[in-house]
Amino acid sequence: MKQEYGWNKKYLEKNGKPWFPVMGEFHYSRYKKSLWKEELYKMKAGGVSIVSCYVIWIHHEEEEGRFDFTGCRDLGAFIRLCGEAGLEVFLRIGPWVHGEVRNGGFPDWLMKKGEEGVALRSNDERYLKDVERFWREVYAQVKGEMYEDGGPIIGLQIENEYGHVGGLRGEAGEAHIRALTELAERIGFHAPLRTATGWGGACIGDLLPVMGGYCEAPWDQSLEELAPNANFVFSHIRNDALIASDHHVEDSLTFNEADYPFLTAELGGGLQVTSHRRPVARGKDLGAMSLAKLGSGVAMLGYYMYHGGSNPEGKLSTLQESRETGYLNDLPEINYDFNAPIRQYGTICDSYRELRLLAYFLQDFGEDLAPLEAQIVPDQVRPDDLHTLRVSCRHDGSHGYLFYNNYQRRYPMDPHSHVELKGLCGDEVSFPAIDIADGEYGFFPYHMKLGDAVLRSALASPLCRLKTVGKEVYVFYGDRDPRFAWDTEETAEILHLSRKDALQAARVRLDQDYLILSEDFVWEENGAVKAVGGFDTKLRVFPEIQEAYLPGFVRTGTEGAFTVYERHVEPGAVSVEWELKEETAEKKTYEIRIRYPQQTEGKRAGGQDAFLLFRYAGDRMNLFCEGKKINDYFYTGQEVPLSLGYFDFPDRLEAEIVALCEDTPVFLETWPEMENGTACRLENVSVKEMVY
Repeated sequence: MKQEYGWNKKYLEKNGKPWFPVMGEFHYSRYKKSLWKEELYKMKAGGVSIVSCYVIWIHHEEEEGRFDFTGCRDLGAFIRLCGEAGLEVFLRIGPWVHGEVRNGGFPDWLMKKGEEGVALRSNDERYLKDVERFWREVYAQVKGEMYEDGGPIIGLQIENEYGHVGGLRGEAGEAHIRALTELAERIGFHAPLRTATGWGGACIGDLLPVMGGYCEAPWDQSLEELAPNANFVFSHIRNDALIASDHHVEDSLTFNEADYPFLTAELGGGLQVTSHRRPVARGKDLGAMSLAKLGSGVAMLGYYMYHGGSNPEGKLSTLQESRETGYLNDLPEINYDFNAPIRQYGTICDSYRELRLLAYFLQDFGEDLAPLEAQIVPDQVRPDDLHTLRVSCRHDGSHGYLFYNNYQRRYPMDPHSHVELKGLCGDEVSFPAIDIADGEYGFFPYHMKLGDAVLRSALASPLCRLKTVGKEVYVFYGDRDPRFAWDTEETAEILHLSRKDALQAARVRLDQDYLILSEDFVWEENGAVKAVGGFDTKLRVFPEIQEAYLPGFVRTGTEGAFTVYERHVEPGAVSVEWELKEETAEKKTYEIRIRYPQQTEGKRAGGQDAFLLFRYAGDRMNLFCEGKKINDYFYTGQEVPLSLGYFDFPDRLEAEIVALCEDTPVFLETWPEMENGTACRLENVSVKEMVY
């Protein structure tokens, strides 16, 4: 059955009902084509329902008139895989995208035309002619995959940050966005949802505005700790001052907020570090920020980036943002890891698990949450107020969800004792008194309908609903006594998890719903459970599952309500050695030798990979294979991974460490130990083998 999409002033709609999607950005041209399918399933398993992606002009037409839609640039194949995975798509066609790309995605030849008098990002007919030629090539790739044709592309974004980062302001800017929208329609880009970025005075024409927010600002030119971040405060202010300060434009919005739902497309799913500023985004940063947005009335969570990647190789230049090309920032040539929930080579991190908690909730209960307006108590709390407990309630006068946040990134918050939270409805449901520690955040439901039962209140958060044979089971989590209280004599079946277990919980849908707890990563594919792990992998499954759905696993016992299944694979015993080969005052070069126990050709596709984990001290590290740079890292203090399978299992690499001096102008959260005022060393290389 064809889905129907729409929107009103409060929320998005799907088939005439409130719809609260989670959207994640993944750039196909920054990832290996042969692995797209697996990565899309990982996104879906994380609760993402919409994949958003830039179409980056310079990746497809680096040389004027010569288009490349092959390999990692094969847009059509990517969109078809999204559809096969059951994911909807928001296509962000630019023509200017930013995206930490050279020239914001404009090819050099187009920039040269700008220098010669063509008014780029305007209604100059010469510019629009080139845009039309590019967009027609893009449309040829996705023809048949638009919503009207039964394809997965339900949304279209025109331009990016227009009027905020470049472009025209006011009526002229609005006229250009309308001209681009009309051009896209004329070509065939028809979609029920059409958006434009709305922050910092950006022009939106007749499009839906989408907003953003980051937990830090690597583009900020300061080398000091930034002030407390407003994205951790419940607020009715949609515009993020951190983003608006990027190019020092006015913060005012160019649209009436009351006319549009509060949608986000650029919540930072991580942070892409710059040469001068290298903050590290962690799971709790993204979890608390997302919760603050939910409590502030947001109606869509859209993350940039959700999946990291690597800049493709250019024919004429490297393709990253740099000061050389007029930006304020220098970025790595290749590395676009972004500290995203799914990292550069497909590994998942703590932020993936944090965001999955909320994504699962929105999948099952977003229809209920979406229409509920936010009442913030107290309103207008400043982010530098580290003493007041931040509370918001989304409700309709009869039921709702109570949000609290006592987390402020890199700043301690006062603990609060014996707090009596109250739901804001007719009878003001009071929750039992609790203590809220520094760094804690969460939400509780009240008068929540669970099937035929109504939950009066609970000191636990709803995670998801499991549709099992003959019944529904509602999963809640939290580390307090949940104190479930009911409005009805009938009660629902509840499965209560600790927060630690909830972070390990993946839902898969086969003959019925299953909840699988694992320290590793699991998802459903082709009617079976796939699990990524080491040589000994343990899954806890509720309810009990047929072993046919778990190839390679055997049942070994039970733990509470969960049945335990385990898999053992003989170690491959990949080993690594390294030695210093060359040393100067500015850098050290090491040779890395990898030994494999058996023929490795095809192992990655066949279900096995090995990662090198590097610990180093220096300003940056460059990795080379057969003389070609394959990755580069700016030092943050983190251990950095390299997938050997991604590069067809090389047996030799070269690591170049560039020195970091104690007076290097850079902001680091953690500085390495210095030796005579300098750090320049490879500290360790280890191997982690992964079984699929």
